[in-house]
Amino acid sequence: MASVNQSSVWEVTSQTDDTPCDDTVMDWLHTLQRDQLEMAVSLLFRHLAMTILDPDRLRIVSIDLVDNPYHGSPDEDSGELCKTTPTDGTTTCHRYCTAYVVSNGKPVTLTLTYVRSDEKEADAVEDALDRVGTYPFEIDLLLADRGFDNERVIRRARDLATTVIPVRKKGERMKDKLATHCSYMTTYRMYKGSERELRFPLAVSVSYQNGDRGKHGEVVRGYVACDLGNRTPTQVERHYRKRSAIETSYRLFRQARATTTIQGSIVRFAFVIVSFLLENLWLVLRWTVVARPRRGGRNLPEQFTFQTFCDWIRHELEAELERRWEIKTNGVGVRDAYASAAGWPSARGLWPASYQQQHYSETASKTILIAVSVQFRPMFRFRELPF
Repeated sequence: MASVNQSSVWEVTSQTDDTPCDDTVMDWLHTLQRDQLEMAVSLLFRHLAMTILDPDRLRIVSIDLVDNPYHGSPDEDSGELCKTTPTDGTTTCHRYCTAYVVSNGKPVTLTLTYVRSDEKEADAVEDALDRVGTYPFEIDLLLADRGFDNERVIRRARDLATTVIPVRKKGERMKDKLATHCSYMTTYRMYKGSERELRFPLAVSVSYQNGDRGKHGEVVRGYVACDLGNRTPTQVERHYRKRSAIETSYRLFRQARATTTIQGSIVRFAFVIVSFLLENLWLVLRWTVVARPRRGGRNLPEQFTFQTFCDWIRHELEAELERRWEIKTNGVGVRDAYASAAGWPSARGLWPASYQQQHYSETASKTILIAVSVQFRPMFRFRELPF
């Protein structure tokens, strides 16, 4: 409920009767272990994903990093936090490696791994790729974000499937390769002359911005293009753009993320997991239950949005957890002196008797009706309210 409300555990437990106190909940959350949590969530992601994915079809899988901005100091050690570009007034974050597949416009999350700054990102990527490799479908194309152009990731990715990874302008040799005005294919030797030397096809694509986002001029991009045969650099770049749906996925998961002030990295990881699981569950329900079958594919409804899905869950949990709709009042209300100064008749005797009690416990609709009546007093009289 904290996730769909974008609120904290304390706020939920303080407003419901059928829940333990927030200390009990947080004590249990602090018992979670990273390895066990990742294993359990991998099984859940797999179950949800294979509900809507055909195992006999080829899939395009994307690997990316998710940064969750963090304000404060580490909980146990500095390795919990990673450095990132300035976001929300901070340069530190908790980082996660995610793998997802886009099918018919559905960014389905396949796995989620916690990344520490004192561990190599290649370890997290290899872990994510190992879990993706256990899925029953074949991977047609593997895409990764900029920054994954390192030896270990490239070797592991190309062993798994055809791979496209953008390269960074880093090093004199790579800068020379990208200093061009025409597209071409070439072979690049990473760690040239050493035991770690790695050769891979490099696609250098030159395109023009043509006013896109207010920018003009040519743009030169390089891509690791393993096992793509006779594809042109433009075709390689077009393949990479198929990963653009991940931005939508990240926006959705942030709409169902619980808030907290605790420093525990594993507890925060658990909150992020719940957000991605809710997004996957929404995709499954939308595709299997709500979308109408038709020739050429199912018709996805526009009305069943992720926000609507969260509202439905919130409504059910409020009843299940017995949420209290009450607030302690001052027992005074509007004083006669204030009412006279505002040109109103005396408020005494006009308010319902239940409102003059120390505790006001009416439904939300009645509360809204009172607020409307106060705002538009010429149109309503308090004694006429249907209590």
